[in-house]
Amino acid sequence: MAHGSARREDGTGSPAEAADDGLREARPLWRQRDFGIFWAAQTLSVLGDSFALIALPLLVLEATGSVARMGLLTAVGGAAAVVAAVFAGAVVDRVDRRRLLIACDLVRMGLYGVIPLVWLFGPQIWLLYVVLPLCEAVGMLFAVGYVTVVRGLVGTERLTEANGRLNATAAAAGVLGPLGAGLVAAWSGPAAAVGVDAASFGGSAMCLFFVRFPGRTPDEQPGKRTGLWQDLRTGIAFLYGHPVLRSLTALLFVFSFLTLGIYDLVIYHLKHDLGHDDGTVGTVMAAGALGTITGALLVARIRRRLGFGPTWTGSVAGCGLAFAVLGWARDVPVVAALSAAFLACAAMGGTCSLSLRQEVTPEHLLGRVTSAFWTLHYAAAPAGAAVLTWAAEEQGTAPVALAAGATCVLLAVTALFTPIRGAGRTVSR
Repeated sequence: MAHGSARREDGTGSPAEAADDGLREARPLWRQRDFGIFWAAQTLSVLGDSFALIALPLLVLEATGSVARMGLLTAVGGAAAVVAAVFAGAVVDRVDRRRLLIACDLVRMGLYGVIPLVWLFGPQIWLLYVVLPLCEAVGMLFAVGYVTVVRGLVGTERLTEANGRLNATAAAAGVLGPLGAGLVAAWSGPAAAVGVDAASFGGSAMCLFFVRFPGRTPDEQPGKRTGLWQDLRTGIAFLYGHPVLRSLTALLFVFSFLTLGIYDLVIYHLKHDLGHDDGTVGTVMAAGALGTITGALLVARIRRRLGFGPTWTGSVAGCGLAFAVLGWARDVPVVAALSAAFLACAAMGGTCSLSLRQEVTPEHLLGRVTSAFWTLHYAAAPAGAAVLTWAAEEQGTAPVALAAGATCVLLAVTALFTPIRGAGRTVSR
């Protein structure tokens, strides 16, 4: 079965639409107008998120001098994102996705824009505890919404390539954002950095305004409205009913539990075990980001050659091997190389998983399935990060990294006994 757009597969598109879709899939992604603008919008949105990652904690630290208050703000924002993930899919599948994405950017622009204005009259820490949870919840809506529109922009055959490009630029923005936020904060103060953050969301909304998203066909419309709980159950039921997605969800639940705390473990290893300063930590994190970019750019080519199953399984095994050795490394270049290897493999595995969900999920269910997958995938991850870092403090980094990495390799071996092994280069809907 040929993999084209949803219209062509459903048989509801006109010959002209089918021809347009064929030309779209034949052109390089960088020459596709709508995807290119959408790509720029997503990069600006991620850049804004990464600015906030640095600017808001700096505001708290500047006003209170308390690391605990910084951690509390991060925890509140994270909790809001998890709660929003539960409901995001049902919302995305009920509304016009283009309008939703633009609205999410405009809301974040407005909320973040209030902070530098208020700070002109003096710090108001309570405002951050209101703004950040709201922005994190809206950001989750945006994240689920953007996943649902990529297939319509590039076609099924180009999904892995498109997601790789999006993830690569997101990783680059994740490096430049904190760096830029730090520079702006040093020159003009953290409040000014939050202002730049707000402006980036405005730029993203402007880009999205010029993107022409394919309309939904009658088969893709939400149809009869059901209750919110039924919508949530629908996403979970689809995951459970698809053999490959069911296996992926279960294995990634454990993988996330084991690996979410790897950043903390790397920082602890560099500073506590090896005695290096914050500059060294930043250098190693930058090397890790380069690994993410590399993996995201290579994944489409590797998947075309090997197929989904070997690519995903090999990525998880690569993560495990790098993680297992990381705690024993004593030289900074080796730690940086292992961090980059882990994140390169994680980017390949994550891009494969995302692309598969987009390929096999009917358009009208994509938001709910994405939301359910992310909720189940990350449900235990915060607890896993806490356990991992506590164990490293009690037992040392090396044995904990070895145990976590070996378990990741075991997950890859387990995948060989599931339908993941047989998933090939393309998956028919």
